[in-house]
Amino acid sequence: MNTTLNITQPQTLTVGLEPLSIEDVVRVAQAKCRVALPEQQDWRDLIQKGADFLDTLLQEEGVIYGVTTGYGDSCLVEVPTHQVHELPLQLSRFHGCGLGQNLDLVTARAVVITRLCSLARGYSGVSLALLERLVWLLNENVIPVIPSEGSVGASGDLTPLSYIAGVLVGEREVYYQGKIIPVQQVYQQKAIQPLTLRPKEGLALMNGTAVMTAIACLNYKRAEQIAQTATLVTAINVLALEGNPTHFDEVLFAQKPHTGQQKIAAQLRDWLNSEVQTAHQSPRLQDRYSLRCAPHVIGVFEDSKVWLRQFIENELNSSNDNPLIDPVNLRVLHGGHFYGGHIAQAMDSLKIMIANIADLMDRQLAQLVDHKMNHGLPRNLTGATAERLPLNHGFKAVQIGVSAWTAEALKQTLSASIFSRSTECHNQDKVSMGTIAARDATRIIVLTEQVMAALCCASIQAIHLKQLAQQLSPTLRAFSAWTLHSLALVIEDRPLQTELQQIVDRFAHFELSNADWMQQQEQLYAG
Repeated sequence: MNTTLNITQPQTLTVGLEPLSIEDVVRVAQAKCRVALPEQQDWRDLIQKGADFLDTLLQEEGVIYGVTTGYGDSCLVEVPTHQVHELPLQLSRFHGCGLGQNLDLVTARAVVITRLCSLARGYSGVSLALLERLVWLLNENVIPVIPSEGSVGASGDLTPLSYIAGVLVGEREVYYQGKIIPVQQVYQQKAIQPLTLRPKEGLALMNGTAVMTAIACLNYKRAEQIAQTATLVTAINVLALEGNPTHFDEVLFAQKPHTGQQKIAAQLRDWLNSEVQTAHQSPRLQDRYSLRCAPHVIGVFEDSKVWLRQFIENELNSSNDNPLIDPVNLRVLHGGHFYGGHIAQAMDSLKIMIANIADLMDRQLAQLVDHKMNHGLPRNLTGATAERLPLNHGFKAVQIGVSAWTAEALKQTLSASIFSRSTECHNQDKVSMGTIAARDATRIIVLTEQVMAALCCASIQAIHLKQLAQQLSPTLRAFSAWTLHSLALVIEDRPLQTELQQIVDRFAHFELSNADWMQQQEQLYAG
């Protein structure tokens, strides 16, 4: 697991006034920018008004859920005034029961910026000092270690978010300088005092959807990378398998007006070299579905990006704890904004879209390696000489691996949100399961990235075996070069694990879904 990130970029993202985008979260998660709070006095006054209003209510001995009462089903338990300030600490401690694999450093950073985004809207009643400490955590790269399991997605991500609250008060562990250490050591080293959480601040930190939303942001960008790569691979495989380019005809796709699907078809038209393709076209009139219907499969995600982004970014830029503190009209608003239903729906849907792309790629690879349907390519895409051919098996085992990864991805697609169950003495009697849905989606994405790595290698191997590499369009030549940066063509059998994993790791940079990068590569190879 990577536990080291260096914040070297001078750019600063200001959090608290303008809505954040998925890309903003990813930039902060990858430590590509620093974070700041607004300097505007009206924003700072808004934050202070919420905190002051809570203080006024306490002085007047008002009843405030989670401030002068217990939590959840314990809301009828009154907390004496002299114990009110201990309640946030108790909340953070009894929720420290998370298990499972820890979120990696990038994901944990995404969680912190996502929670900061919500609290900085000014409707959670937290102090400026708390917001400043969250900013400090990100800029100093002192990041809470957060177990991934233990949230049902309402009341928000209580247990995993308790690890942020715990770090703020000087408890739990953090990622710091490539190690996992107690946060108290960092505070001592930097001569910084832990925070004492004010009334409501423990609840504000923990009673929200930051974990599922942060994971959703990262999943969305990784899914974009997968869709982009799948389209590139499909174009290569149309050439390698002597496919029919007219399957992506503009007039044909105008008759089925899904704009995302049309975009994928247009990319395939642009990226395919029509003269070469016509010269090598198979006598088969219609290609098998995994080539012919690729825009219809990948296009489902492309068309869904609009509503997926809307769901994720609306949640990201919401105040999603309970109760909310209205700093304008000075009211306490009890509700259920901690419910992660939109993220659950987005992630349950994304799971199916991405697993379908894995299945599409699995079927394309099955064509490439099978001499009965690969139009003259060697068995299993081996590059061995005739003398060495009996000993070599090329991509045979890779195809088995792809089949296994695809099957596991498909198995994971069962909706998590339908498994709501009553918890916490039937107070939380309908829950979103949004965090489990997001984690499931991450697992499917990882498996599909493994499938994509294998397809990158196999498709480029195939195009070189057909001696078409120099006739590729600029974009496909760029894709070939990107793959060959990690792959040596397979002539004699060798273990491919390291090369496959290197390509999987490079997907994390989102290179192939970066329009600027693609344009640069096209220009590089245009000559």
